[in-house]
Amino acid sequence: MSNALIVYNPAAGRFPSRMLTERAAEVLRAQGWQIHLEETHGGLHITALARQAVQQNLDAFFIAGGDGSLNYAVSGLWGSDTALGVLPAGTANVWAKELGLPDLSWTRWMALEESARRLGTASVREVDIGLCNGHPFLLWSGVGLDAFVVHRIEPRGRWEKNFAVAQYATTTLRQASLMGGIDLRIHTDGEEVSGHFLLAVASNIHLYAGGIAEISPYARLDDGEMDLWLFAGDTWLEAITHAWDLLYGRHLESDRVRCIPFRQIALSSDSTLYIQMDGEPMGSSAEVNIEVRSRALRILVPDNAPRTLFSDVT
Repeated sequence: MSNALIVYNPAAGRFPSRMLTERAAEVLRAQGWQIHLEETHGGLHITALARQAVQQNLDAFFIAGGDGSLNYAVSGLWGSDTALGVLPAGTANVWAKELGLPDLSWTRWMALEESARRLGTASVREVDIGLCNGHPFLLWSGVGLDAFVVHRIEPRGRWEKNFAVAQYATTTLRQASLMGGIDLRIHTDGEEVSGHFLLAVASNIHLYAGGIAEISPYARLDDGEMDLWLFAGDTWLEAITHAWDLLYGRHLESDRVRCIPFRQIALSSDSTLYIQMDGEPMGSSAEVNIEVRSRALRILVPDNAPRTLFSDVT
């Protein structure tokens, strides 16, 4: 019998998650899992509970939440034998979308139960994580416009999360007209790049921008590398052009966009760099150092996950 802890935040996401999480727990129990349910009200508590799961040698740690909650769970799980599972109860749920899990919405109330059913019989895979100034992340870490916007809109109340896309878009346009881009110096694997950019984001996964755009179509979760995407510019019009190109995959051929695969990278600027990790504000610094830790996290992967997520499957 597999043992697991399910953690949920009743204030997270757009919908009250307690009842939905309890129903998901029953699905797992019906599949033979021994489940304990725990309520949390903050990120650091999630990390503490994840470390507790590791100390208890649990097979899995499920987080009923979004990508920000996942980030805190990764902090407590990486380097251990306890696998991470996601029950998508957050606002964007990009990691769940990456794995092919259903998104909780007004028209899909059974998403957590469906996810639990798929994860109950899932395989365990080892994936890469990044360390940004020593803090682990699973999806992305970025500086520039997206990080600046995240710092402006988080934390959000539940009613605001119902208008997340519109709020993010309007805030992005407003901040793009104010910040004017950033001067960056990038050092990686013997290469040096400098320029003026609206955005620099290190991505470990395919999806981006709430899961509506595919930024790194050739990314693999377990290849020991990540992609640094550099979007040149300093105006709101260029921000709109980049967003439009991202939606349709045209950024891959744009002469205003550059992708640098890396295992270790350093970004520096003469100005303060606001940092986002997995869509959460994570402080600021004049220097950002990112290194990839190969296959440092165990995750539960449903059978219907896209085959192109892993380097040994084509």
